[in-house]
Amino acid sequence: MRVVMHNWMRPEPIEVTIKRLSSLGYDGIQIMGEPRKYDVKEVRALLKKYKLECWGAVTIMVKGRDLIHADPYYREMSQAYIKECIDMVSALGGNIITVVPSEVGKVVAMADPDTEWKWAVEGVKVIADHARKKKVKIGLEPLNRFETNFLNRHDQALRLAADSGEDVGVCLDAFHINIEEADPYDAIMKTGSKLVDFHIADNNRRPPGQGTWDWKKLIKTLKAAGYDGALTLEFVVPIDRSPLRESAQDEESGTTATEAELKFIRDHGSDLMSDALYTRHCKNSIQYLRKNGA
Repeated sequence: MRVVMHNWMRPEPIEVTIKRLSSLGYDGIQIMGEPRKYDVKEVRALLKKYKLECWGAVTIMVKGRDLIHADPYYREMSQAYIKECIDMVSALGGNIITVVPSEVGKVVAMADPDTEWKWAVEGVKVIADHARKKKVKIGLEPLNRFETNFLNRHDQALRLAADSGEDVGVCLDAFHINIEEADPYDAIMKTGSKLVDFHIADNNRRPPGQGTWDWKKLIKTLKAAGYDGALTLEFVVPIDRSPLRESAQDEESGTTATEAELKFIRDHGSDLMSDALYTRHCKNSIQYLRKNGA
């Protein structure tokens, strides 16, 4: 299976990210959904130079990006933002766009369930039409209840996909389904052919192998479900503020982040870490997945 990785967890020059992934044996990148952050021609050249693919992108649903916001201005703005992400994916030769429908961290509804569902369907239909023209697949991603009150399980994502268009798919995340699904393996099997992306982190959101997931069984289940897409690394490592922390954690990060980027990372329970520590997690992750059948 192809193994790729998100890059939103560590803001840094894109060439640094691509070079690291290439040197560690990754097949590609799932680039963060910030299309105005990147020069597409530059990224295409870097991918070619380091022999990597762009698997796709993931929407970064910070405050104001929300397909089910009560204010129609924000809903329209969010649709326009996701269209820009789709354009970037298409220009980079990518395959998929993982869409989180609502703002990450928003757990209080702005309307009744039927109204929010109507807004979601309307929004997904708009972006699905755009994605269809660009030959990019959409994967709706359910998150755990502590990050969103809207889409939490595979069956909800399948229903929204069905209501929005027959070519809309689903993205599942090992961390989120471990929390929300009664049987995560069954959730994968029932998603079946609608699964267009799969995010990788252990049950504690650390890199694979640092938690309790049975990775051999999980990868076998993905194959049995007919999934032939990429495994997308998306681990989030918490910062240990106790005397038990490893010394490498205290090294300078060697990079900078905008206020918004840093807030998004910290809201996910992490922070900037040193290049050496981050690289080690990246290396251990792909080695562990390969060892367990990827």
